[in-house]
Amino acid sequence: MSYKNFETQAIRIADSASDQREHSAPIYLSSSFVFDSAEQARQMFADEIPGNIYSRYANPNTSDLISKVCAAEGTETGVSTASGMAAMFGSMAALLSQGDHILASRSLFGSTHQLLTRVFPKWGIDHTYGDIVDIANWDKLVRPNTKMIFIETPSNPGLEIIDLGYIADFANAHNLILVVDNCFATPYLQQPAKWGAHIVTHSATKYIDGQGRVLGGLILGKKELIDDVQFFMRHTGPSLSPFNAWVLAKSMETLAVRMDRHCENALKIAEYFQHSQDIETVKYPFLPSHPQYDLAKKQMRHGGGIITLTLKGGLNRAQKFIDQLQMITVTANLGDSRSIITHPASTTHSKLTEEERERVGIHNGLVRLSVGLEHVDDIIGDIEKALVLSR
Repeated sequence: MSYKNFETQAIRIADSASDQREHSAPIYLSSSFVFDSAEQARQMFADEIPGNIYSRYANPNTSDLISKVCAAEGTETGVSTASGMAAMFGSMAALLSQGDHILASRSLFGSTHQLLTRVFPKWGIDHTYGDIVDIANWDKLVRPNTKMIFIETPSNPGLEIIDLGYIADFANAHNLILVVDNCFATPYLQQPAKWGAHIVTHSATKYIDGQGRVLGGLILGKKELIDDVQFFMRHTGPSLSPFNAWVLAKSMETLAVRMDRHCENALKIAEYFQHSQDIETVKYPFLPSHPQYDLAKKQMRHGGGIITLTLKGGLNRAQKFIDQLQMITVTANLGDSRSIITHPASTTHSKLTEEERERVGIHNGLVRLSVGLEHVDDIIGDIEKALVLSR
């Protein structure tokens, strides 16, 4: 049976119950699966018939998770991975060869930047960064050996927005594979494949889990591409554990209601502090002052759960502010039910040079706030008190 609405799909799409008639999916903690005969084993290894062989290849729990997220994203199929960075790496490594070139948005997560600048060059894979504000001129950056475009939207942590329809048309015109990291938006707020993306990636560790419990990643997209990704991941082994897959599949059932609250809280906080005497800028996609507000409204359901605050006083003030927070947690994660603060310049993006950080708006006074599910008045109160105490 097919379901029209996101919330129903996330809850009701599941593998058939076993002969135990369970209402909730069990956890299949098994490294391998039994064959009825030698011939059945041969057929499964030859891909002549479907079936579970070994949990490095597939497991009922990973299959359940992939079914749910593919339905949410509107993609044909997918692969689960042990972490978000395994997904970022696999989405590129599986589809690129020595001599290929990647065109990427300059605004990327720090570890993704490390893949492009330090890992792939060892394999003869080069990259060029393009500025989001100058996306209309990216055609000048395309080379004869360019094979892929990799982008984040909204970006981490700058919250820059790329026009998905435009970049998909651009990719198709140049015969390039478009990979979109959809981690910040989640499939509830934005579906890049519906705008033309060929591959969509996630760190499921973030909002899909939503409570800071497990690691996981996802690579979703067109079957012809995912087949190559699946082959690569099957033989390199960054497999998602059945337990983590079970947790993530259960978490998908509450993603919509959680994201509604994250976004509601985030917008209220952004509006409250946008004229604060202690803050230079507040950036949030659904705040009218955001440079790409109209585009964000066009391609996202809500503005997401991340806000950036650039404090007056630079690095010293940002550190003092963080140290004065009483409720909001200081950790490098995001997308948790608990509100989290991070100083990107000294943590998640510290491996970028200061010039590289400045080019994507990661100033020393910038903090990234992952807005949680607490009562919004308590979050505002904690921020307000820390601002006063850090003056």
